[in-house]
Amino acid sequence: MLQFDAGRGTVLRLTEAGVGLHELTALFVTHAHSDHVIGLPDVVLGRWIQDHVWQTGPLDLHLPAGAAAEFAARMLDPYAADIALRLEHVQEAPPELRPHAFACASEPREIWSRDGVAVEAVAVHHEPVPDAVAYRVRTPDGTVVISGDTRVCEEVEVLSRNADVLVHEACRTTALRAAVAGTPFEKIFAYHADTVALGGLAMRAGVGHLMLTHLIPAPDDEAGEGAFEQDVRLGGYTGTLAVGRDLMTATIG
Repeated sequence: MLQFDAGRGTVLRLTEAGVGLHELTALFVTHAHSDHVIGLPDVVLGRWIQDHVWQTGPLDLHLPAGAAAEFAARMLDPYAADIALRLEHVQEAPPELRPHAFACASEPREIWSRDGVAVEAVAVHHEPVPDAVAYRVRTPDGTVVISGDTRVCEEVEVLSRNADVLVHEACRTTALRAAVAGTPFEKIFAYHADTVALGGLAMRAGVGHLMLTHLIPAPDDEAGEGAFEQDVRLGGYTGTLAVGRDLMTATIG
């Protein structure tokens, strides 16, 4: 069981997916933006609290060197009093962090493997956010790529070549360019993946299934989700596409 990023409510989402914290083999972080790591202490502490039942030990964290690794090193500090109380009453040892920080590189490099499954990482373009990566998971049954947060870029296109599934963030930059001009959203849109350009990337890379996540702006209904699909199709993608509410079902299934 491999998890990628740990955003808001991540433990609840795992429960809905039928995955216990003790079942996680490793967790991979794409970058240190709060919406990608705010649930990480919950995962680590929850697994630690349950350890006297499951005896699973610490969770391996794989993350880019820099801001993400620094966050992981300090993230349990606010919970010092809680940890001390639990040690006094129940837990036999404090939570043990087992981070594995790696340098970001412009070429994919393998950072983890086990039992025929391998994970590769490559640096992506989320500037001004530093040290952001995408991941490729190779298994005997297929290949899945997770973009993290990034502009549409060549690095992800290379990583995604002939992937069975590409899970990619999506921002309606082209459609809303005029509406956000001169606002703070113009800057935000500038370092996320334009849906039209993403359609072209997925088509060129030969991606079998494209799954849109981290939708900007978040759609309110099916019509809003359909607008994301229209953008991607306009970019040229003709393969299978999942947006919004379809994503959880497609991911689990």
